[in-house]
Amino acid sequence: MFEDDIEPEDQQPSAIRDRDSRGRRPPNGRRTSAAPRKRTKAVMPDEAKPAHDLLEEILGKMGVPHAEIEYLARPEGEYFEVTGPDLAMLIGRHGNTLEALNLVFNNILNAGVKTNRRYYTIDAEGYRARRADQLKNLALMTLERCIREKTPQKLEPMLPSERKIVHIALAENTFVRTESEGVEPERRVVIFPK
Repeated sequence: MFEDDIEPEDQQPSAIRDRDSRGRRPPNGRRTSAAPRKRTKAVMPDEAKPAHDLLEEILGKMGVPHAEIEYLARPEGEYFEVTGPDLAMLIGRHGNTLEALNLVFNNILNAGVKTNRRYYTIDAEGYRARRADQLKNLALMTLERCIREKTPQKLEPMLPSERKIVHIALAENTFVRTESEGVEPERRVVIFPK
């Protein structure tokens, strides 16, 4: 699905255009744009220090020079934000390298741990945060199209972590439901009208 497939907002019926993700109008009747993601810098807890050291070691072996790792606490979980020069190779095409790194990192970190497993999300230069905002906006635009056309809408194939963002964005909506269909790497979210 491409943004070109979505009608411009001013051409959409106001009953759809002015609703929030749960199908309700904002109190002032106007649609609000998504607020930029706030960084909640936190003091790294002692439990996160071994994970920080492991990530530092992995990045060194990957040849990522001069990377800085910052611990962030967000509502959706604990993050390690990697910053530094030229992190494109760390992100990879469509975030695939970052997703693979995150999987390997958490598997190593939790190997042999039976209780109190900890999972971290690795982000590079805010890529995941920006992508999450894009996916939430795409979910809302597709929601509007689904309601307007009363037909299921298929999104492009996505990584599992990206599909989860779309499912969560529309989970409480009373007008649609979401499902994933297909087989990796072509698995995608489908939004169905209720």
